[in-house]
Amino acid sequence: MNCRHCNTPLSQVFLDLGHAPPSNAYLDAAALRAPEITYPLRILVCSDCKLVQTEDYAAAEEFFSPDYAYFSSTSRSWLDHAARYCAMITERLGLDAESLVIEVAANDGYLLRNFVAAGIPCLGIEPTDSTAIAAEALGIPIVREFFGEQMGRRLTTEGRQADLICGNNVYAHVPDINDFTRGLAAVLKPEGVVTLEFPHLLRLIEECQFDTVYHEHFSYLALGVVARIFRAAGLRVFDVEELPTHGGSLRVYGCLPDASYAESPAVARVLAEETRQGLDTLASYSQFQARADAVKNGLLAFLLEAKRTGKSVAAYGAAAKGNTLLNYAGVKPDLIPYVYDAAPSKQNHFMPGSHIPILPPSELESRRPDYVLILPWNIADEVRAQLAPLAEKGTKFVTAVPELKVM
Repeated sequence: MNCRHCNTPLSQVFLDLGHAPPSNAYLDAAALRAPEITYPLRILVCSDCKLVQTEDYAAAEEFFSPDYAYFSSTSRSWLDHAARYCAMITERLGLDAESLVIEVAANDGYLLRNFVAAGIPCLGIEPTDSTAIAAEALGIPIVREFFGEQMGRRLTTEGRQADLICGNNVYAHVPDINDFTRGLAAVLKPEGVVTLEFPHLLRLIEECQFDTVYHEHFSYLALGVVARIFRAAGLRVFDVEELPTHGGSLRVYGCLPDASYAESPAVARVLAEETRQGLDTLASYSQFQARADAVKNGLLAFLLEAKRTGKSVAAYGAAAKGNTLLNYAGVKPDLIPYVYDAAPSKQNHFMPGSHIPILPPSELESRRPDYVLILPWNIADEVRAQLAPLAEKGTKFVTAVPELKVM
């Protein structure tokens, strides 16, 4: 395989998690009787540009099907994050009724609903029918296609150039990152701005967040690599913010090369931090596998000890990162009989690979497990607050990443 950005042959392995099904391919009862498709989940790093990327990928349609089950609005903290962003960027760019905001991967309208409420014209790009229908119900116009250079040029021809084009947690999900980035450049007005949010590779390595590796994430991104990809596509990075979301993310600001935006000192600061941490050298990537194995083994030891001593363990949050963790650890219903999740789209389905049934949180009270393993550790505080009545009755909470923690 060659690098998806610079075409350099790839040989350096960053992480090998064996074979697994797509992390959002939740199963209904009928599907349990059919063969389940799995794909290699191996991550490589380019020796030239240092883009960290999945070894192989199926067509994007395999992972983002019409009944895609991830709805952003399920998380209250994520809704609040989106609202704060919309208020900030509206003021920073002076957006008004004459502007156009385009969001790539608009999902269920969790973000653009704020621009609709403010009277700012917007357009969502969302290829999955299940989430697009929810966004359209909020009055958000949706184009149901995958975004790329061809669409960006078509929108410009139609007179729909963007003052702001935003994408939260989509940049890592695109199989052709060069084509996608050229699309961003093609649809921008001369003084338009791109903002992209994505988990920061530096934090993934620091905190052993290997469970954020799954097939839908084709790339694992650092600012230095993104700046290089931007330059090749006719964009430049002029600002960056470090965010706490998803265990540590970046919000990168880009524009066309001749736009008037001056480069923020934050860009040089984050680039310097990445260099200090060795992200520009292959040696930094060679020890990650052993650390991921230690997390897996720590979780298994806990679950086996709980079973030996007669303690019940349930999981909360049927998140993609949870599927990566459970499948790599080989956890089945004998160790965790149930996963509880607030998303109706996932309830009464089964986790891919592990086949653990997914139940609504309302059933937690009657079952009252001794331990609740919070799979989406990035929102552990939010989950603990929601489940506070269980804690009052003796239930303890557990997170497995970056190391096992019982609360």
